[in-house]
Amino acid sequence: MPKYLGLISVLVVCGLSSLPDPVQAQALLPYTIQLNRANLEKQGLRLAQEAAQLARLDQFELAIPRAKMAVQLAPTNDKVWFLLSQLHVQRKDFPEAIASLTQAQKLNPNNPDILFALGSANFQQKNYQLSVKYYQSGLKLRPNDPEGLFNLGNTYYMLGRLPEAIAQLNQAANQDKKFWPAINNIGLIKYEQGDVKGAIKEWEKAIAIDQRAAEALLALAVALYTRGESQQGLTKGEQALKIDQRYADLDFLKENLWGTKLLLDAKKFLELPEIRSALEPKEETPSPTDNQ
Repeated sequence: MPKYLGLISVLVVCGLSSLPDPVQAQALLPYTIQLNRANLEKQGLRLAQEAAQLARLDQFELAIPRAKMAVQLAPTNDKVWFLLSQLHVQRKDFPEAIASLTQAQKLNPNNPDILFALGSANFQQKNYQLSVKYYQSGLKLRPNDPEGLFNLGNTYYMLGRLPEAIAQLNQAANQDKKFWPAINNIGLIKYEQGDVKGAIKEWEKAIAIDQRAAEALLALAVALYTRGESQQGLTKGEQALKIDQRYADLDFLKENLWGTKLLLDAKKFLELPEIRSALEPKEETPSPTDNQ
């Protein structure tokens, strides 16, 4: 992709009606049409708007070419680069996302959203040290951002810096009292530390905020079942999977930062006949009028 396209030159070669005198002959000079930079940027912004609209319709194959053209026509607009980066994120093309975000950051180095996005993209690439750096830089500009604090806490967790992880997640929960994912993830960390009682307490707090928090419900179910409270565990597990069956997938749980201990216990729990039965599609009982 060209780094900068501000002016487009079109060369028009003019023919000669007769051969010039050799003594007076001169080199042929091209005629250059200068296109207006402002008009090009306007066209780029229109393309960016089209790309954003297509992205909202999940038409990324159509959105990305428009966004790529937009950054060529408006190369000094950080918002257009940011849009392109987010389209790459949607396709899980994180190296391309990072490249676009780096361009956006050069143009607008003090935008915390760009820094947080760089933290997230590097997290997805498992570049956790670099991710920490970007999250910390973003939080210097926007210190009380709950999602920034949450994501920094998760990154510390992946680096094994557990006390720092819990501190950041607590801070995120304090900034937004309804932000149950932060409380949920404190439970994940405590379970890995062997503090099952503490983990259960955190998950109960998360569910008190949102009774449909399927992740917290399932984690609580696994913990209760594992420590011997079988019926309560099964009930909550069935409830969680009725809300969101994605949590029956161990890979999905791993993506959501479930640690080794909890994953092992979850695997046993998800293999229970009662839980497997809860995952099977139920046949609808025909109503009396169906047979008439």
